[in-house]
Formats: sequence, structure tokens, C-alpha cells
Amino acid sequence: MVLKGSRPIIGLTTYLEQAQTGVWDVQASFLPKVYFEAVNKAGGIAVLLPPQPVDAEIASAVLDGLDGLIITGGKDVDPARYGQSAHPETDEPRPDRDAWEDALLTAAIERELPFLGICRGAQLLNVALGGTLHQHLPEIVGSTRYNLGRGEFAQNEVTVEGSKLASLIGESVVGKSYHHQAIDEVAAGLVVTARSDDGVIQAIELPSVPFGVAVQWHPEQDDEDIRLFEGLVEAARTYRG
Repeated sequence: MVLKGSRPIIGLTTYLEQAQTGVWDVQASFLPKVYFEAVNKAGGIAVLLPPQPVDAEIASAVLDGLDGLIITGGKDVDPARYGQSAHPETDEPRPDRDAWEDALLTAAIERELPFLGICRGAQLLNVALGGTLHQHLPEIVGSTRYNLGRGEFAQNEVTVEGSKLASLIGESVVGKSYHHQAIDEVAAGLVVTARSDDGVIQAIELPSVPFGVAVQWHPEQDDEDIRLFEGLVEAARTYRG
């Protein structure tokens, strides 16, 4: 039972893409409803954080109003951020979103604000701390098992190692996947806490903070299992004090 006044505020980063609604065809910030529904079900209040000009002062001001942070899924991280040229299958870069989320994550880590990375969010965390990505997984694993296309989420079993993640979801889970990239070289300070059977990294954590978890799959797509969101919300409640 969530007590009145005890709901922590969770910020969720958003897309910034060309979008159509009615007669309008404009650049718009948006986020699928399943993300903030999961936060609400877990006992949190969702606040959306659209990409915008950012510096350390702005990032700090934004986090002053939050108890937790979710870096959501979306387009590929710009490979220039980890010193590579773009693969032909890599998305056009979204430098505004990359910079926005990097600044928010950096500030969150500095103040030990609880955070959860989802899909792109896991990759962004790794890149922000100095790691690299596999730009096109089918060339690594020999199949499209992680991205079926057509808006259909693949299902892949994930084995979890002893970690905060394991304390939340146990030793295995069937993750709903929709990605063609994954973590390659792991950044210093991060630990790998889950893999799939082909060795692809499925989760990382930052043990230097109380709650810094990032997963490659999409937990928001399973409305019957909100344990990761409950873990974040509880950590956010503790952070707020």
C-alpha cells in the first residue's frame, strides 16, 4: 500500500521525432504510455523530460525536482560519442537527445540519484562512462533474434548474475527485445549482471551508487511484471528520505 504523500517523482526521458496527429506533422516530444503507466503502477509519479539545450547547471536544476530517473529506449546512440564511424544500419544521430541524457545521467551519478536505463538507456550509460557498442548485432550473433522488426518484440531468455538486479527479478527472465545494437566494451566502473545464451550483455549496473541499473530489454512491455520499476520507485523513496 502506498501512503498518501509518499509517491516519489520519477523523470523519464523522451523521444524527439517528426510526428503526425490530425492535420499536424511536426517535431514532437513523446513517450509510449507503457513507460509512465509502469511508473504509476509501481507507486511513482511520472514526469516527462524532453530533449532540450543542456549544460551542467540545467541538468542539476532538473534533477533537483526528481527522486529517480529513467533513461528510456529509442534511436541509436551516435557512434561518434564512442569514437567510431557509423555502420550503414545505424540510425541517423540524435545529438540533442544524446547530450541531454548524458548530462542527466552524469548529474544523477554525482548526486547518487536512483536511475534505471532501458534498451538505449543501457547503451547510453555505457557510452557516457567510456564504453563502446556493437553497432549491428546480426553481424555478431548471426541472426535477427533481438529485432524482429514490424513493431514486434522478440522474446529472449536472460540469465541474471548475483546483483541488485537479481534481488529484484531473480536468476532469469524472458526479456522483450527490440534492438540491433548492444554493449561491447564495458565502461570502467560498470559490472555486467545479465547475459543471454549467446553472450550478449543484457544488463549492467553501477555499484558505486545505491541504485544504478540498466537493462537491454524492455520491461515496460510486460504489464504483469513491474518489479524493476518497483525497485526504482522504492530506491527513489529512500533517496528522498
